[in-house]
Amino acid sequence: MSIIPIDRSPDLQRLRKEGYNVQVTNAGNLVVRDVPYVNSKREIAIGALASNLDLAGDITAQPQDHTAKFIGEYPCDSQGNTLTVLQHTSGSFDLGSGLIAQHSFSRKPACGHYENYYEKMTAYIALLGKHVAAIDPLVTAKTHKVIEPEDDNSPFNYLDTASARAEINTITARLAEDAIAIVGIGGTGSYVLDMVAKTPVKKIHIFDADRFLTHNAFRAPGAPAIEELREQPLKVEYFASIYAHMHRGIVPHPFHIDATNVEQLNGMSFVFLCMEGGAAKRAIVDKLEALGIPFADVGMGLYAKRNSIGGMLRSVLSLPDARESARARIPFATDDANNEYDKNIQVADLNALNACFAVIAWKKLRGFYFNLGKERFVSYTIANSLLAKGDTV
Repeated sequence: MSIIPIDRSPDLQRLRKEGYNVQVTNAGNLVVRDVPYVNSKREIAIGALASNLDLAGDITAQPQDHTAKFIGEYPCDSQGNTLTVLQHTSGSFDLGSGLIAQHSFSRKPACGHYENYYEKMTAYIALLGKHVAAIDPLVTAKTHKVIEPEDDNSPFNYLDTASARAEINTITARLAEDAIAIVGIGGTGSYVLDMVAKTPVKKIHIFDADRFLTHNAFRAPGAPAIEELREQPLKVEYFASIYAHMHRGIVPHPFHIDATNVEQLNGMSFVFLCMEGGAAKRAIVDKLEALGIPFADVGMGLYAKRNSIGGMLRSVLSLPDARESARARIPFATDDANNEYDKNIQVADLNALNACFAVIAWKKLRGFYFNLGKERFVSYTIANSLLAKGDTV
């Protein structure tokens, strides 16, 4: 079934019942196909009208955007003159499901907004249709052909309307082929999961053997109920149960990764290391380097002094073309008194910021963000808000 059932929304259901060829794409756009219009040669042509969807779960909400997209030539009136009343912009707009629109229309109603998608779509269709009727009054968009696509391959349980509204579906799709591993799902790792779960990656494997206890609740996203904490769930099971509401590809692994089972990381396309140093980390880094898998290693060293907290955060991106420079910045010792990254003070906002550095590095690697500096190392010093970078290529 489509992840947005049309018959749950009265406005979409009405469009379908009246015979419009209605489709909801996997990118969160409503499309009405078989829409007749007049082209510059005064011929009747067939196009498609689209709008991004504002949703409350899997039910439509009131449209926040009055514009619409169009697949086809730019429409004209019955005399072949351009319909300037609709003009907004032209270009290439990815609607999902292989559909590319060429034009964007703008027609705001007198009250400033459309009440629902039935009103919005029929208003645009009627404006095009009155010029079609002047040539052939029997041609209509009510074809009574209904197509409701299946979206079983979507990584999400509901549509990513955020990407559709921002018109960045093509950019977001650059993340879709990844199989991600997060090793360590504590303070920083849980925030990495929170961010990655909002992307269309195929799978997100999370590895950790520890239980989710009260102190974890104060440095992780969300707000567990006291009843949940009393049950002492495994971290991976707790977080998987939350993020599986959104993402279908969460795979919990209730064990630590070390030299005995590092083969579990075979087949991953990117790995986030959110763990302490030691022999286990060294074994993981060795294996990822041998497999040619890119990874990000994160850490922070905080200290309390004069009744305030100071320290540093860091994120290291390791790629096959520069492993040695990355390894030189990754701490492996757990008993080094001079290693500030191995201190155990953690604060939620710094965990989140540390996770941001790593996730941004991954997204830059995939071309989601501009990557002019191509830095491999980022650090943030709390006391003076110093943001430093290094190891550019």
